Amino acid sequence: MRARLTAGLVVLLAVSCAAVGVAAVYELDSFLTGRVDQQLREVGVRYPASLEHGGNLPKSDHDADDHGDTRKQSTGTFGARLVGQDATHAAVVPAGTGATDQNVKLTAADEKTLASVPADGRGHTVCLSAIGEYRVTATTGLDGDVLITGLPMEPVEAAVHRLELVAACVFGVALVAAGVAGAFWVRWSLRPLSRVAATATRVSELPLASGEVALPPRAPESDPRSEVGRVAGAFNRMLGHVEDALTKRHASEERLRSFAADASHELRTPVASVRGHAELALLHPGPVPPKVTRALERIAAESARMGEMVDDLLLLARLDAGRPLEQLPVDLTHLVLDSVTDARAAGPDHRWTLELAEEPVTVTGDAHRLQQVLANLLANARLHTPVDTKVTVSLTTESVKTQGTMAVLTVADDGPGVPEDVQPGVFERFTRADRRRADGLGGGAGLGLSIVAAVVEAHGGTVTLESRPGATTFTVRVPASGSEGAPQGARGTARPATTDR
Repeated sequence: MRARLTAGLVVLLAVSCAAVGVAAVYELDSFLTGRVDQQLREVGVRYPASLEHGGNLPKSDHDADDHGDTRKQSTGTFGARLVGQDATHAAVVPAGTGATDQNVKLTAADEKTLASVPADGRGHTVCLSAIGEYRVTATTGLDGDVLITGLPMEPVEAAVHRLELVAACVFGVALVAAGVAGAFWVRWSLRPLSRVAATATRVSELPLASGEVALPPRAPESDPRSEVGRVAGAFNRMLGHVEDALTKRHASEERLRSFAADASHELRTPVASVRGHAELALLHPGPVPPKVTRALERIAAESARMGEMVDDLLLLARLDAGRPLEQLPVDLTHLVLDSVTDARAAGPDHRWTLELAEEPVTVTGDAHRLQQVLANLLANARLHTPVDTKVTVSLTTESVKTQGTMAVLTVADDGPGVPEDVQPGVFERFTRADRRRADGLGGGAGLGLSIVAAVVEAHGGTVTLESRPGATTFTVRVPASGSEGAPQGARGTARPATTDR
């Protein structure tokens, strides 16, 4: 914007300077040409008339009878006598006192040019090959001939060209000075707008998605009558509304987190009690009708499921509250081996493939929570894919310039994939694909992947999903420990894949 305003100012000034320069040059040219015409009227036709008869000077002042009367004639005065289309005499007054005039040899084109000058006594500009550009007047003589008197236009052209040069230099310097001064002036005038932009940039860099947000100080307001002042005022009012909305949202989220934590904590006891009583009833030694036994078994199973859900909600509430996790060395390779072994036992109808780095991969964090991440990812791959699906679990390390060495865990399967409309919110809470499990049972509560995202984020890592029919890959990256001194290219080499049915 500053560049456009400065360029526009310079362009307008350049147009104005050009208009002034053209007008000044045109006016000077017209004025000097008028002065030449006035001189021609004062000179009259004395000089060209004298060419035919050699003037009326004493004989001693002439070398030839065809010399004209050069008295009171300015240097460079041109005279010619035309009879019809032919010039009988043509000469110019040379420089120097008492010097005789000099004959001018005219070409046929020059004679035609002179013959085309109307004998109206007015000034006309002609260009002759022998002497250059002249201002001439033509008058009819007494014996029917045409007498032409002319003065050179060279002084006029020199004055006009000098004015053009001076105007170009002056206007050029003025444009440069105006451009520099205009740039500083525009920059100074737009300082309030620059401060508004800087405030907007700081706001755009804030994590507004969640948590308590402290907005930066408001942009300084200038004259409210100016456009920039109105923009700054409107922007500050908008920031005020945004801050109020964020504050209310944060308070609502805090109340919701508190409710979830309190409800989860309070539900644990009755759920455990229901489950305990159901299991106790199943241990009754007396005869129990089959329908009652089935009902008690379902009560115990659903109680266990509800207990797991309550634990998940309580974990999410604790993570939302920012409670720190354990920060201990964790052998991620060992956790992967144990998790895949458990998944193979739980899903023998899937093909499980394991790819590990040659060296153990160690991270700093909470082993129990990382084990939960692995269990949830493997359970997701097992429960949401059909029989005979191949699930590949890979663990390597990679070096990132800005983050150092990262442990990279991937869980890939060749199942039907996650629907496109579900993928954007797959890590949000209570998000479930609109389909049933392969075994015909109802879907889960939609908390597994949200727990994965929350735990990975608490460990300073990221989790991403890439999915299409026949290829779904979850990728977890967390900072590795004990690998800072490893070469950048020392990434784990995968072991040969092993497949169990």
